Amino acid sequence: MSSPIAAPTDAARALVRHLPHDNGLLHRLFELSLGAKAVFAAIEAMAGAALIFVPNAALHRGMIWLTHAELIEDPSDPLVRRILAAASHIDAGSQQFYALYLLTHGLVKLAVVTLLARGVAFAYPLALAVFGGFVVYQMHRWQISGSPAMLALSALDAVVIALTWREWRLAGAGKLRHGSGRA
Repeated sequence: MSSPIAAPTDAARALVRHLPHDNGLLHRLFELSLGAKAVFAAIEAMAGAALIFVPNAALHRGMIWLTHAELIEDPSDPLVRRILAAASHIDAGSQQFYALYLLTHGLVKLAVVTLLARGVAFAYPLALAVFGGFVVYQMHRWQISGSPAMLALSALDAVVIALTWREWRLAGAGKLRHGSGRA
C-alpha cells in the first residue's frame, strides 16, 4: 500500500537543500545575530498575541500601573510622560493593528531565522528580502518619528543582512566547509 503523501520531487529537494556551515568567527557572529533576532521575534509575537486578548481599557490601566511608582518618585519623568502620552493615543483599532503587526512580524522573523539556522538554501535570499523590507519600513518610521529605536533595529538588521549575504555567497561558491575555520 502506497503512502498518501508523495515523495519529494528532485525540484523540491533542490529548493530545500541545506548549505554547509563555516565555523569561523563571522559564522559564529551570524549564528549569534540569528539567536538575538529569534529572541526579539518571539517577544514581538508574544506581545502581539497578548494585545489581541487584552481589552483596550485594561491596556491603559496596565500602563498606569506600570508607571505609577516612577511618577510618585519623579512626577516630571519625561520617559514616563512619553509612555503615558503614547498609550493614551492607542484606541481599540490601533491596538488591533499593533497586535496583528507584532504577531505577524514576529512570526515571519521566527520562520526566516529558523530556516537560516537550519541552513535551508532558499532561506538566504528570502531573509535578504524580508530583512531588507524591514529596514526600509523602519527607516520610513524613523523619518516620521525620529526614534533612536528604529535606527538601532535597522542597524541590527543591516548587520544580519551583511552576515546572511556573506554566508550565502560563500556557500554558493563552495567555500564553506565543516571545520574549515574561515572567518
